[in-house]
Amino acid sequence: MRISYQAFFGSLFFSRLADQILLFLVPLVVFQTTHQATWSGAAFFVEALPRYLVFPFAGVLSDRTSPVKLLRASQRFRAIACLAGVAGYLLVGGIAWLVALSAVCGVLTSVGFVAREVILPQVFQQHRFEKVLSYSQLADQLGVVLGPVVAAALLGWWNWQWTVAFAAILFLIADGATLLWQRTGNIRLFPAQETAPAQWMLPIRIALSHVARLPGLKRLVMLAAAENLVIGVTLATSAAMVTGVHHEPGRFYAALQVSGAIATVVILLVIARTSIPRKMLGGMAFTAIFAGGLMAGISPSIWGYAAGFLLIVGFDKMFNVFIRSARQAIIPAHDYGKTVGVMVMLNNLTQPLAGLLVGLFSGHGRIGLVVTSISLAMGLLGAATAYAGMQAARRNELTAPSLRAPRDSR
Repeated sequence: MRISYQAFFGSLFFSRLADQILLFLVPLVVFQTTHQATWSGAAFFVEALPRYLVFPFAGVLSDRTSPVKLLRASQRFRAIACLAGVAGYLLVGGIAWLVALSAVCGVLTSVGFVAREVILPQVFQQHRFEKVLSYSQLADQLGVVLGPVVAAALLGWWNWQWTVAFAAILFLIADGATLLWQRTGNIRLFPAQETAPAQWMLPIRIALSHVARLPGLKRLVMLAAAENLVIGVTLATSAAMVTGVHHEPGRFYAALQVSGAIATVVILLVIARTSIPRKMLGGMAFTAIFAGGLMAGISPSIWGYAAGFLLIVGFDKMFNVFIRSARQAIIPAHDYGKTVGVMVMLNNLTQPLAGLLVGLFSGHGRIGLVVTSISLAMGLLGAATAYAGMQAARRNELTAPSLRAPRDSR
């Protein structure tokens, strides 16, 4: 059984490592080619938007068919997309091939993510879910730690297209690890609930109804959307901020990415080995990311930017654990895939929006102002959501005595 779990998390590690290599390449290669932050923001928008729009359909698929089959298909087809993109570049040329293959891999990554979300609570039922998520995030973050290092090293030896080919090999290794997990583990998943393959909108309407009506889900969506504004602007501008605004070499950019991932691993280890209350996890992470966004946007020095970047990246996964554990406690098991798919799309649409805003308004040295403005918007959204939550709790307290009164009087 231990081999089975190691293979499962190993598959997650190799898949994330390959995905992180692609995420590292796109903004850096585009900025180095065009020398304009606006093009980096536009490329991030094109790369990120499809991966978030596909989440509801990935959720429907995960409820309708085997999530293990979906996970394996997402890994195999990402490898094919990488090789096809490299072949297109070698035949035709143009940086657009890198952006396009990354967008296709992003869509397939979303399918694999939702499939894993459906698998996790079923395979690890005997464990505390926050602990399972922490170890899952640790495997994920090990890929994030090594991704920039591997990508930077490969770019020092080869052109970007051969680095993409290496990512394709990693996706195939991830698929092999998933197959080993299947063969060595006693896997028992809930049977698929959907019986009408022709219907796509009905499951999505059910998921939207859950988001609108189940207590707490709307607030989780608003908080995650606010947090992802800052995550999006950080991903879209970090290469331009480090190598352009602060005039640091690509090695410093890679080292900063690795430092953020290491900080995240440390934070996740603390979560896995302690029992921090869920609300405290969310409050600590949201506040740290908000402060980090302001520091990254306002600071005139690279070290101030680096400190803000580490706060943003380091506490992002803590906030992720909070969101995922909170929604898992609310959503019905038979609608989990479709509802998670819709929620993740709603949560993350602000990331490509942030990239689009960078593309539109970051010209003429205004990158720092854009980062600061988006961070302030995150703070306002978070404050409004917290206020709405307090008002809802207050209304519940006021109505609770009247609901109990008839029983007390008897």
